[in-house]
Amino acid sequence: QVQLVESGGGLVQPGGSLRLSCAASGSMFGINTRDWFRQAPGKQRDLVATITSGGSTNYADSVKGRATISRDNAKDTVYLQMNNLRPEDTAVYYCSAAGRTRSGARTRYWGQGTQVTVSS
Repeated sequence: QVQLVESGGGLVQPGGSLRLSCAASGSMFGINTRDWFRQAPGKQRDLVATITSGGSTNYADSVKGRATISRDNAKDTVYLQMNNLRPEDTAVYYCSAAGRTRSGARTRYWGQGTQVTVSS
């Protein structure tokens, strides 16, 4: 089992920045990607950014150029730096970890989410 705990959300003005953190604990065996998703009220949960165990990154078009995902392997922590925030970035941000179990089954773990509100 993997436990994920997000932090760093809050209220920020348009154009501002924040950094979200996601600390993992438990067995990370088989986990090969760490992701950030977000879900706005009344909308589906969408992928924001991914980082693989090899360090490759991928971003949603909506955040390209404004977001940076990074990881500290020693701390099992992943970060999402968001700059030039817009009101449409307002959502609950969820940390996720995905991979395969020892039996080969796909698995994904979720954090509890952290609210980000962009408003003046």
